[in-house]
Amino acid sequence: MPKKTIAKAKPKAAQAPAMKAKPAPAGQAKPAPRKPSGPEKFEVKVENVVAFVSLGKKIPLNKLVGAIEDAEYEPEQFPGLVYRISEPRAAALIFSSGKIVCTGAKNIELANIAVDKVVKKIRSVGIPMPYKYDVKIENIVASSKIRANLNLEEITLSLENAEYEPEQFPGLVYRIPEPRVAFLLFSSGKIICTGAHTISDIHLALGKLKEKLESIGIKVTPTSD
Repeated sequence: MPKKTIAKAKPKAAQAPAMKAKPAPAGQAKPAPRKPSGPEKFEVKVENVVAFVSLGKKIPLNKLVGAIEDAEYEPEQFPGLVYRISEPRAAALIFSSGKIVCTGAKNIELANIAVDKVVKKIRSVGIPMPYKYDVKIENIVASSKIRANLNLEEITLSLENAEYEPEQFPGLVYRIPEPRVAFLLFSSGKIICTGAHTISDIHLALGKLKEKLESIGIKVTPTSD
């Protein structure tokens, strides 16, 4: 009898470790490992792209304003001719020196298209213009948002290169040297970035802004709200 009792106990002792290990049955998918949480990306919305081109040819603005529609030229008030196009929606400032500044496009590609259309329009009225030219992006204005109620007065006291004069403007102005951009911060968490030349510069600058704000105790959580 004792031998039988020992024989019965052995399987139980052998099974105990197996119950602890509980390996997944063959063929059953294992739970996906959790991805390490990295820095959250800012959602960036481009509000305006300013493009610039110098054609190296004089443009007779008096002739141009009489030949094209949607053009305004009042040299007593402003030295350039204003020409608006609808597709893409943009406005061009045309100067007699041959310089053109295009503003209002919602991305870099549309800014280039708008400049090309303006040059073709000038050429179409009999004013010779070059076919090759370099369009430069002078400024990209973009917006983003973080989930936070910002105390702008405290931020101004904690950060260098920050300016806040609520009597004149409701936002705080904060500048960084590299990339050279300026931020407008609002108490709602809205952020406007201006002065960048590329989209990658905007993301780089926002990352640096995040580091600065978190260094003074402000948790920065990008949001699309």
